[in-house]
Amino acid sequence: MSIENNLIVKKIYLDKYKIDDFDKYPFNIKVVRNFEELQFTSPVTFFVGENGIGKSTFIEALAVSLGLPAEGGTENFRYHPKNTASNLSNYLRVCTFNKAKTKFFLRAESFYNFSTEVQRLVRENGFVSLYNSYGGNLLECSHGESFLKLVQNRFTDHGLYILDEPEAALSPQRQLSLLCLINQLVKEGSQFIIATHSPILISYRDGEILDLNNDFAKIKYKDTSIYSIYKMYLDNPDAMQHRLFD
Repeated sequence: MSIENNLIVKKIYLDKYKIDDFDKYPFNIKVVRNFEELQFTSPVTFFVGENGIGKSTFIEALAVSLGLPAEGGTENFRYHPKNTASNLSNYLRVCTFNKAKTKFFLRAESFYNFSTEVQRLVRENGFVSLYNSYGGNLLECSHGESFLKLVQNRFTDHGLYILDEPEAALSPQRQLSLLCLINQLVKEGSQFIIATHSPILISYRDGEILDLNNDFAKIKYKDTSIYSIYKMYLDNPDAMQHRLFD
């Protein structure tokens, strides 16, 4: 069986004929306005692009289209914080090939809200088993530690995992740890879709990088602006600061 036939999400497309006004958010975002469809060909797909290009908007809409809460978590999480999600998910269609054993949306910016909700469920409803599922009380760990504990304990084989900028919680060393966990889960039939700015994560050898600056065009690792800017700076930080400041 080919890699593509092992995927859970095979294709996504936009029901453009149902959209009334492309001058309103989020349809006025260039990457959304130009989007037609996207075929997935790798078990690990990275969305890269500049701030404001629409990475988080798009990946949030994908998660919500799959029945996952915009704040993060599994389909079973039904807490109701203030809804700030766009309505892009109402028009995004997801074509699946294989059934996911589990699905999870993990986003760095709202991870505290998610961890707080887990603690509330344990405290108010007696769901003590959640501690085992998530590696303990996530609020008693650092941001990075709790992030990795969740992946280590909650992510299983044949799962679909959508991650929004996970590097925000992780040191470079912990990003390497996450790469190892991703690789192991891929071997066990899982699929990842990740929005990121991390030069470490997008270096994953079996991943596919899609550049949202260029309407989801496939791009090689060393051709990304992420790689070139980090390399330019780290090769000679003094010269770069001279150009920036002087």
